Amino acid sequence: MEKDLVEYIAKSLVDDPSGVDVNMIVGEKSTILELKVSPDDIGKVIGKQGRIAKAIRTILSASATKSGKRIVLEILD
Repeated sequence: MEKDLVEYIAKSLVDDPSGVDVNMIVGEKSTILELKVSPDDIGKVIGKQGRIAKAIRTILSASATKSGKRIVLEILD
């Protein structure tokens, strides 16, 4: 569910939605979501001073509260 959420948000932000790839690594207590976008779109996902990335992480943590797991979003370049 969280993977789909990140993918939807990222595709809405970037110019090249086909370049968006989300990889999910599930651990015991935490889940890592690796977000990869086209090199030209990396700034659109991070935002000025990281504001958009922080907003996505806030939405993720609110979504993860139900499952009791910790979700980490890594933006890969």
